[in-house]
Amino acid sequence: MFDTVVVATDGSDSVKRAVDVALDLAARFEADVHALSVVDASEVDASPQQLRDELRTALETTADAALATVEDRADRQVTTAIRDGRPAAEICEYAREVDADAVATGTRGRHGENRLLLGSVAERVVRTSPVPVLTVRQLEPAGDDGDGSTADA
Repeated sequence: MFDTVVVATDGSDSVKRAVDVALDLAARFEADVHALSVVDASEVDASPQQLRDELRTALETTADAALATVEDRADRQVTTAIRDGRPAAEICEYAREVDADAVATGTRGRHGENRLLLGSVAERVVRTSPVPVLTVRQLEPAGDDGDGSTADA
């Protein structure tokens, strides 16, 4: 049923659980795993000209680390890729290119605080993906009431 699973990662805490779920899914179906990280071109383009090279390098370093984390957690070979562009569009295009059967993503990434339900990238992937999308919610730490504050007992 699942021969190829793509896990989209930006290295954020919210994606760690999605990586685990995607790897579990792939293990259950003995599927190939592709890990993808996208350097958000709009972030680079929106930064001051004199900082763009440094920002791109920092984002590429973060992407490399995110992919290494997936490889470290996997019990199988992982094909990795870094793309440059708009994250949702690149994730969907990559899924098409590798003939993926599913895409897994976290529901809140670096921009998650601005979105109430999924997060802007996850929401766009769900809407535009050519294959089913598994969205994995980050579990709130014990005592966290979901708004970033900790409830007192």
